[in-house]
Amino acid sequence: MRSRLPKHLHPLLGRRVVDWVIEAARPLAPDPLVVVTSPDHQDAYDGLRVAVQKRPLGTGDAVRAAQGELDGAERVLVLSGDHPLLTPGLLRALLETHRAEEAAATVLTFRPADVRSYGRIVRDGDGALERIVEAVDASPEELELTEVNSSIYVFAGELLWPALDRLEPANVQGELYLTDVVRDLVRQGRKVAVHLAEDSGEVEPGVNTRVELAAAAAALRDRINGAHMLAGATIVDPPTTWIDPSVTIEPDATIEPFTLLRGTTTVGAGAVVGPHVVAVDSAIGAGALVGPFCYLRPGTILDARSKAGTFVEIKNSRIGERTKVPHLSYLGDAEVGEDTNIAAGNITVNYPHEPGQGKGRTTIGRNVRTGVDNAFVAPVTIGDDAWIAAGSVITEDVPPGALAIARARQVNKEGHGGKQHD
Repeated sequence: MRSRLPKHLHPLLGRRVVDWVIEAARPLAPDPLVVVTSPDHQDAYDGLRVAVQKRPLGTGDAVRAAQGELDGAERVLVLSGDHPLLTPGLLRALLETHRAEEAAATVLTFRPADVRSYGRIVRDGDGALERIVEAVDASPEELELTEVNSSIYVFAGELLWPALDRLEPANVQGELYLTDVVRDLVRQGRKVAVHLAEDSGEVEPGVNTRVELAAAAAALRDRINGAHMLAGATIVDPPTTWIDPSVTIEPDATIEPFTLLRGTTTVGAGAVVGPHVVAVDSAIGAGALVGPFCYLRPGTILDARSKAGTFVEIKNSRIGERTKVPHLSYLGDAEVGEDTNIAAGNITVNYPHEPGQGKGRTTIGRNVRTGVDNAFVAPVTIGDDAWIAAGSVITEDVPPGALAIARARQVNKEGHGGKQHD
């Protein structure tokens, strides 16, 4: 990765790489679910059991580090933290093969388009696993094999730990590998089964470079977008639309090109979002219109049939039903009632820049008409049915039904222009 950050902690479409693996395992209800990590990152997994591998001595040593958390487990499913495309369905199928075969171990394999340096799966004449051979150790004939090891396994718990204890490093790095556990079990006469993934795209790419990270992101984007479209949402241009897995979109919503929906954002039925919209932890109501070129920051709530238009930024604010914020405005820490129109160039001035003073809120009532280039210096309240004159800076509350004018009277100075006229 050429990064100070470990590959499994790199961000990937709303999660870290390893979080995608964890979330693929959760539906299987593993008890316990254990993450093996280095001492430097043992605090990076809130709510999970963590086993610490003190030194990076290979995959076999990593699993052995978790023995204290897994003692007594009937089966141990071992997942690589750099395989974010794994799905619960594939893992269930792997476990079912393991149970059906009554195997000591089961290896998940796949057939990639490019076998590269993956370990090759060598089967005997009956199709049973004979061994896993690393590419650097493979013969020319073995290099021609197209079935490869995913580095994902299921082990019978009672056989795993003795096999790990029997391991000895067979490389200059002094590392212990799970492939050696598989070899040991075969030599012991134990049955090692193979589950071949029907879709290699659920296994690769494993993430080792930023190129592979981008490829994984694109695959996850397509998977997420496809699920939303099958559930009734319209995504006009899926390759340019990026949606986090935690986003909810109701049927008949439309997502236009170049839109990013992140975090806990929700989109109601019939809403149209985009193009060129970023929404983070926001709620977009049914029939709302958002964009183009709009930024909804965390805490934004757009009620039904409201509008946040071109070059509008909204943060920690609620916009009432049918209210329009059409263009060139910033609303932060505000409450705006229904059927209000916010004119172009409106700004809520919510931060006083005074020591000890926090942000203030702006409240704008129902059926209010603001003017062009208004600023609202919080805390301030605008009553229902009020009008605000263009160019006004509002620093005091405006009563319901009033017209507020807060600007200097225009004065024309004759003869002060750059060119004199007869």
